[in-house]
Amino acid sequence: MESEKGLVYVTRKLHFNAAHKLYNPSWSDEKNFEVFGKCSNPNWHGHNFDLYVTVKGIPSPETGFVINLKVLKDIVNSVIVDKIDHRNINLDVDFMKGKIATIENLAIAMWYELLPHLHGVKLHCIKIYETERQFVEYFGE
Repeated sequence: MESEKGLVYVTRKLHFNAAHKLYNPSWSDEKNFEVFGKCSNPNWHGHNFDLYVTVKGIPSPETGFVINLKVLKDIVNSVIVDKIDHRNINLDVDFMKGKIATIENLAIAMWYELLPHLHGVKLHCIKIYETERQFVEYFGE
């Protein structure tokens, strides 16, 4: 991918449901509530997340694909969705251990989980919708 000429961006949308709470363990419950509000509820809360994974590359002259979207879906499902769907992000998700379970931190963690599994394409963006009005995008470093 030396040149931007012919570069194509391909996105796969996936969905998962998960619970979390926003909580900094070094703060008191009062401080957590002051900063995070009801999202720091000790009994958690959940979302129906939409995840968009965008890769970029040059289409293959043999297939016309940047990446086979089924292959991208299978990678994201095995590396991310299968680990997080219907789970508690704070307690059950290995790649979120020790991190505050914001969608910002989730996008960054997902980026680094996916990187070693993508070959022949470059990861461009992780976009996570927590609600229809609230999302983050991460483009790596």
